Amino acid sequence: SAGPRKLQGLFVCFADPDWASCTLGVFLCQSCSDIHRNISQISKVKSILLAPWSDVEVEFMLSNGNDAAKAKYEQKVPAFYYRPTPTDCLLLREQWIRARYERKEFVCVERQEPYSSGYREGFLWKRGRDKGQFLSRKFILSERDGALKYFNKHDAREPKALMKIHTLNASFQPEKIGQPHGLQITYLKNNSTRNIFVYHEDGKEMVDWFNAIRAARFHYLQVAFPGAYDTDLVPKLTRNYIKEGYMEKTGPKHTEGFKRRWFTLDDRRLMYFKDPLDAYARGEVFIGSKENSYTVLPGLTPSTQGYHWQYGITIVTPDRKFLFTCETEEEQRDWMAAFQGVVNRPMLPQEYAGNCHGSAQDLANTTCTLVE
Repeated sequence: SAGPRKLQGLFVCFADPDWASCTLGVFLCQSCSDIHRNISQISKVKSILLAPWSDVEVEFMLSNGNDAAKAKYEQKVPAFYYRPTPTDCLLLREQWIRARYERKEFVCVERQEPYSSGYREGFLWKRGRDKGQFLSRKFILSERDGALKYFNKHDAREPKALMKIHTLNASFQPEKIGQPHGLQITYLKNNSTRNIFVYHEDGKEMVDWFNAIRAARFHYLQVAFPGAYDTDLVPKLTRNYIKEGYMEKTGPKHTEGFKRRWFTLDDRRLMYFKDPLDAYARGEVFIGSKENSYTVLPGLTPSTQGYHWQYGITIVTPDRKFLFTCETEEEQRDWMAAFQGVVNRPMLPQEYAGNCHGSAQDLANTTCTLVE
């Protein structure tokens, strides 16, 4: 009919949207349309080509559109607020949509207080380091104290852990944690990376914590780097890992048998764990750039023994070679591409500081040994 043809002409510049919200005037991909159906009191979703469209609905879409909706609903998005991508977890994407259209957080600034006030207190389910069960723990985030704290007992005066804001990172890991709202928080403790895993039953609560951490780090970096532009600081607030997954590894002498371990590539640090939810890495290696004699090669040396998986990778550093194997050729290609991307990237001045456990911004040019 004429209505859908008009709409087709309007959405030609979008990435194959098959759906639209005829009440908000925006075009949607399949994934976003599923989220919009959950806020049916605000957003009525219709197929662009298959559903009947009235002339009034078509004219409404023609007079609005995604750019107009962005101008209306995203007037005051804080610089630190995380804008999800299509590859982010469902929770981030859903809460972004609800924040825009349902709660109108970016029109009414006072509704941003849960994550922008500089202080946040509440209870999260935290995974125990030893037994692995999730227990309710009190958390306090304070910009004034420059730290995120948690307490083992609700009435405890002293925190069980104090995580300095300048070393914090947070990344949603629902599949790894086994909770749809699962968040992995990392920080430095005694010069080692410490992982804690938390969640909350309320999705908004968990995303508010995530953005509160980003806000605290943003304000810290603004003070630490007063001349920096917001666009330079925002990418440093939190980071997702470049790649995670299982590989086999051997020891520094290459004579030990290969062992299956969980690996995390975090910027220039390759860390490995016996279990994906371990609190501490068993070891790590810094991966520099090709200008500093770092190389990634497919396969292993012919004399290598003791491995079960057939698809090898060799990382050559100025000090030694690190040997890994992957279960499939596809995994080998993916890891090779991830490693090569790091090696091809020139090192920053702060990466020459000489400490492989630097802050979130200040990783250093030191090769660390992978040890059991």
